[in-house]
Parts: sequence; structure tokens; C-alpha cells
Amino acid sequence: MVWILNFIVLSLLCFSTLTSGNGVDQKVLMVGNELFKETLPFQMGSRYYLLQGLKPDTWYEVKISYPASIPAMFSLQLKRGVSGVGMNRLRKLLNTEKLIFKAENLDEVNRQGGFYVLITVEPEGFVAIPGVQERENILFNIVCDELMLGIPHEAWLVAALALLCVVVGFSVPRFLPPFLLPKDQDIKRAGQLVTEKDS
Repeated sequence: MVWILNFIVLSLLCFSTLTSGNGVDQKVLMVGNELFKETLPFQMGSRYYLLQGLKPDTWYEVKISYPASIPAMFSLQLKRGVSGVGMNRLRKLLNTEKLIFKAENLDEVNRQGGFYVLITVEPEGFVAIPGVQERENILFNIVCDELMLGIPHEAWLVAALALLCVVVGFSVPRFLPPFLLPKDQDIKRAGQLVTEKDS
């Protein structure tokens, strides 16, 4: 039984683009690996992404980013199995769609076929340039990131570097020679000059 499950998972990974019986594409999305330049038909295009590498009782964020110059509306739905019940916890931002969820009951969900994200796209608005034909496909990037305290792991590095900059900014003046530091009188004079110019 285990070798059958391994065969199915490996075949999904090797042949990442399949077509299901209802005509909707399927692809595999590994946690932490961003898929670049994915395309969907602009008119009611849809695709299932099988989420691989999920850990139990962990929060995840599926995020799509697309060019803001293309008037489109993306929809994300989390499903248990391809035909499963959808859960839609969507957060809408400018040219970015996010879906945040917790991987609960992972063993049960894997028996049902795993977690899938259903992506659909529809045109929104109108073509900005008259006489130009509307696009047939839309480009987008998609990624599934693990969250810690509601923040993606990659963002923690940026936060640590920002904190380091603040600490260095407050500690470096203590080691500078006094003639390099501004004096209180110089700061007061600069403030007076600014107020005189404003009036």
C-alpha cells in the first residue's frame, strides 16, 4: 500500500501538469518554492495546485502576484481533494491575492487526496488602450509559504536586519569622537533658521 502511495506522489511530481476529467489543469506547488510566469486563459481560466510539503498544525499562506497593468480578478479557494469542500479565507491587496490557512487533520486530508488550491481568473474592467486586442493569457507568480506568528519565514530575516540597523544606529554615536557629534546649540540654531524661513 505504501509503495502505491509513493508511486502516486512521484508521478504527480514528475508529471506536474495533468488534466482532470473536468478539464481543469493540475500542478504541484511545493511549500517554499515559488512558481514564476505561470499562465492561465484570461477568460474564466482555472487550475488546481496540489500543495506538497505541508506540516501538521502549521499556518500557511498561498500568495499570487500578477501585473497590475492587466485588469483581472483572481479567486483562491482551498479544497480538500479536487472535488472537496472549499474554504476561502481570502485577503485582497493591490495586484496580490492571499489565502491563509492552517493544515489541520493532515492525515485525513491526505487520504482524501490532499490540500488543493483552486485558482480562477476573470477579466475585470476594460482594456485601457482602444483598438488593442485583449490578452488571451495572464501571467502570475504563485508561492506557498510557511508562517510563523503570521509572518512568512523569509520576512523574519528582513526584520532581524532592520533591528540590527536600529541597534547599530543607537550604539555607534557612543564610539564616535565628540567633535563629530552635533552640539545642542547647533541643533537649536538650525531649528530657529527653519522657523525664520517659514515665516
